[in-house]
Amino acid sequence: MRRVLTCLLSNNPGVLNRFTGTLTRRQVNIDSISISPVGDKSASRVTAVIYLDDTAAAKQLVAQLNKQIDVLEIHDITEQPHIERELALIRVNAATNKRAELFAMVQPFRADVVDVALDSLMIQITGSREKVNALLRVVQPYGVTQVVRTGVAGFTRAEG
Repeated sequence: MRRVLTCLLSNNPGVLNRFTGTLTRRQVNIDSISISPVGDKSASRVTAVIYLDDTAAAKQLVAQLNKQIDVLEIHDITEQPHIERELALIRVNAATNKRAELFAMVQPFRADVVDVALDSLMIQITGSREKVNALLRVVQPYGVTQVVRTGVAGFTRAEG
């Protein structure tokens, strides 16, 4: 079962290693992880997408991670209303006679062409994992030569 964890960790050497080491010891697969410093850079925000067998295992994992001294805050937001976003850069083969067609195909996804080369285009898309995957399916017939994805970043929705 897919779970989304948001964490605030102390921004110190080795903290992320200890955090992911706990997941590894429990044989939890990390589907995606994104991390960046926040505020005064003394802490970092982590969004991790993991797979666990059930809710009880997720609660146990969150409790275990919360015991680490450098874990300032951790929440499993899977069951709460939340927003997830991912950024992807996709390089697609694009002969000159196919470019207008590709531009038209990416427009409904609100994606942008951010680089043009002699024989390719680079597309940037931001959105849900489903939206990114849908765009990849649409441009696949043209020949996707490279893809890089940031991993999921997410927050719970604000109340009110």
